[in-house]
Amino acid sequence: MTRTRFHRRLRTRARACSALLCAALLAATVQTSAAAPAFAEGPGHHGGPDCVRTERPLDAQARKVLEITRKAKKDLKLNSVEVKVTLDGREVLTDALGESMTGVPAQPDMHFRAGSVAFAHIGTALLQLVEEGKVSLDDTVERWLPDLPKAEQITLRMLASNTTGLHDYVTDPAFLAELVPHPFRQWTPNELLAFPYSHSFWYEPGTSWSYSHANYLLLSQALEKITGTRIDEFLKERIWGPLGLRNTQNNFTPDIPSPVLHAFTSDRGIYEESTFWNPSWTTAPGAVITTDICDLARSAQAIGSGELLSPRSYRTFLNPGTVGLGGATATCPATICIKQTEAAHFGLGIIVVNTWLVQNPSFSGYAAIQAYLPSERLAIAVSTTKTANAPEGNTAEQVAELIAAELAPDTPLTIS
Repeated sequence: MTRTRFHRRLRTRARACSALLCAALLAATVQTSAAAPAFAEGPGHHGGPDCVRTERPLDAQARKVLEITRKAKKDLKLNSVEVKVTLDGREVLTDALGESMTGVPAQPDMHFRAGSVAFAHIGTALLQLVEEGKVSLDDTVERWLPDLPKAEQITLRMLASNTTGLHDYVTDPAFLAELVPHPFRQWTPNELLAFPYSHSFWYEPGTSWSYSHANYLLLSQALEKITGTRIDEFLKERIWGPLGLRNTQNNFTPDIPSPVLHAFTSDRGIYEESTFWNPSWTTAPGAVITTDICDLARSAQAIGSGELLSPRSYRTFLNPGTVGLGGATATCPATICIKQTEAAHFGLGIIVVNTWLVQNPSFSGYAAIQAYLPSERLAIAVSTTKTANAPEGNTAEQVAELIAAELAPDTPLTIS
């Protein structure tokens, strides 16, 4: 595959992802001289040595979920599938199918990149600061981000809800021309922000909706200024620790804590290992996370239920004013300014689809999803890796959709 064809495929994928309100392709962090922090401590035991397959024999519900997962792995030609499902806090099934590498079976406690799941954590932590009276969502950001164009018009709410009008550097052809041939390159925030800053805004801040990775890069920087705390430490204190996410952490290098679920991709035209491609281009230093399937399911349940928020903040989390925004204009096409509806819209770091609350990172051979249905207290977490013959797109979504159809047939989880 030529570079031109690859660029076209990435742009097409990004447009499709936006149309489906995919919050992010991934999230990761820039390498710094700081040492990576230890696993988040917490009262719960949702990962690590306790993240193991459900004891056999399985009950009928667990057997059905496992049957669906096995069939999906075969049909989608996946290398591995990791899955955890809980219902009203009760484990339905935890399992891992396939291989991490040739001859190395996938295990539930293996770590993988969780990307944009961090954005739901950041949105939740921001709302906690609002509850404490430390900031308002409608504070403009010029005091914390003086170099941001239109900073005196852009608010914390706009950054967190993707309503600033900033271009997304991930779909910028100039950025792709640098990223594709250099997957191990170390990117700095200033290098990344130079791409959206080189374009005019799609619209006046706050008047429409369009996804941009730049928004959460900038929001992370603002939160560090507001709190005087590095973003990874901020999330550890506010989210990972309280929820007991012991195996969710930021990594300042492309390293992934052992044991590792390895990833492979055909994105560059050949099937190659991509596990340790440098994720520094994805978001702010300190805001990229790796996790395991048990922590991902716990995140789905806790973030999706608003466990760490007041009822009022939870309502804002689900709709910070995005419903009704978006739609094509003379300056912004419908593929960029996506219409936000009650049935499908972006919240404050979370995607709302048919009342399901979702985050769905997908990049460099990794794909995952955390999905929570409040009405049923149903949490689904899936992580997948691909063989050379697997289809494009987020295959974890497809597995989760099939599981949801079995467990919540009246409320389809329809993302793709």
